[in-house]
Amino acid sequence: MLPDRFAVLSDIHGNLPALQAVLADMHGRGVRHAVNLGDILSGPLWPSETADLLMGLNLPTIAGNHERQLLACQNKPGGPSDQYAFEQTSPLQRAWLASLPGALRLGDVQLTHGSPHSDLQYLLDDIVAANLVPASRDTVAQRLGQTSATLVLCGHSHMPRLLQLPDGPLLLNPGSVGLPAYDDSDGGYHRVQTGAPHASYAIAERVAAGWQVQLLRIAYDWQQAAQRAADNGRPDWAAWLNSGMAT
Repeated sequence: MLPDRFAVLSDIHGNLPALQAVLADMHGRGVRHAVNLGDILSGPLWPSETADLLMGLNLPTIAGNHERQLLACQNKPGGPSDQYAFEQTSPLQRAWLASLPGALRLGDVQLTHGSPHSDLQYLLDDIVAANLVPASRDTVAQRLGQTSATLVLCGHSHMPRLLQLPDGPLLLNPGSVGLPAYDDSDGGYHRVQTGAPHASYAIAERVAAGWQVQLLRIAYDWQQAAQRAADNGRPDWAAWLNSGMAT
């Protein structure tokens, strides 16, 4: 079971300074518990160091699509973000990734990376004219399916979102700790951009009326992260990290 107040982290993507800033911020707010919704290490940043930190914290954690893709690099080369993280992590760290479940249910809180049906499906977003826009309540309800949860936590899109389904759960995407923008071709080419380079996370608190949520954007040394990406041959990541834009 989760406590009545906890932090929600997702899509860290090996961004160690962003993660450290988020952990410091949540501790400064008196929050001692957190969950992690996946896409943890992939990217040209600090995958091994991020794994060491998170393994020590032992948070309730689920796997995202990039855990699956990173581990598949054992059999054949993957995309550059997954391949870099695979090559930089140890067998012990990859065994930790392999041990993570694809979903969790903690009391009345449901954790999923994308939708319950696919780690590649956006739960709260649609692709329209190459950009992400909020999906309708009916679309979200169909993707979610039946659940008795009162709070559903999802990631994958990197877009902070909050949606209350009528006579249903509150759905929360905390945004991305480590990557505020990107472009992708899955489901058709599209851009994801939050508009600022800050690290995103959320705090959920159970109150008498239901769930209360803070969506938080945290300043950190994103220029350091962007330089790390550039030094590792990823100017695209450097630009995304510096601006929060993918145009």
